[in-house]
Amino acid sequence: MVLGYADETLSLFGFGADSFIEVMSGIGIAVMILRIKSNPGSSKGSFEKTALKITGTAFYLLSAGLLAGIVINLITGHKPETTLWGVVISLVSIAVMTWLMNAKKRIGKKLNSEPIIADANCTKICVYMSLVLLVSSLVYELTGFAYADIIGAAGLIYFSVSEGREAFEKVKGKE
Repeated sequence: MVLGYADETLSLFGFGADSFIEVMSGIGIAVMILRIKSNPGSSKGSFEKTALKITGTAFYLLSAGLLAGIVINLITGHKPETTLWGVVISLVSIAVMTWLMNAKKRIGKKLNSEPIIADANCTKICVYMSLVLLVSSLVYELTGFAYADIIGAAGLIYFSVSEGREAFEKVKGKE
């Protein structure tokens, strides 16, 4: 988020905010796994439901903020200073998240844990968001195409809205 703010790149800032939300979500997943481990037949606790609502709301707020940023950048003709950090961070993220996703799937299958496997699928969305950041950052860095960062931010909105919707569906019990 700091680098996105410093370089005035909306997509990198949004990607950083998404990462913060994912950490919050991870805490909720950890609590869920602990609950299931200690009592497999139990229903969702109030902490889990609250965590899911906070996570879903945070994704929707991120989407609204990115949309406002897109509109402002379009009206003012604003362009990022550089998107080099977007390229670097997205490459690191793609490598780490791909490894993490595969490790979660492997462990989830070994433990026969649907929550861990579901979390691995959420990590796949992080890989997709990293790819959006990489493409938009590379296009801007290599060509100076003024709308590359805006298009990247729009891609992040798509994934943020779907993640927010998924969090609220989990609250309702639609795993």
